[in-house]
Amino acid sequence: MTGYKHIENSIGQYIVRHYRCPVEIGVGNNFTVVELLGGNGIHCRCTDIKHVNHPENIDFFRDDILSPDISLYHGADLLYSIRPGVEMIPPLKNLAATIDCDLLVYHLGFESWGDGGEKIDCGVTLHRYYRFSAR
Repeated sequence: MTGYKHIENSIGQYIVRHYRCPVEIGVGNNFTVVELLGGNGIHCRCTDIKHVNHPENIDFFRDDILSPDISLYHGADLLYSIRPGVEMIPPLKNLAATIDCDLLVYHLGFESWGDGGEKIDCGVTLHRYYRFSAR
């Protein structure tokens, strides 16, 4: 498997092994990971700043990470984002700290934010910028 499908598959498989209630931030029109999670029995919510056409079986919410509706993220054990703009990292970190859950980011190319966080190799490099405080 090559290209972006390999990326999404690697991310999805990592999430399946480690989390039970993830939320994807900035899903855009790419529901590959959300659908992979659902196929493995993990319910995933997803958000984006704009309305997107999404499959009926996907829980999609319109939300702005710069001024998030905290109630949409209640109970999440993971926030994750695939290829977000680096300007989204500080508000993602703030939201993860507010609800106290892990934050994983897959960056485009060699981008990162700050010190790059904890790097996780799951077939692709994920950056954990916030870790649930009880771990």
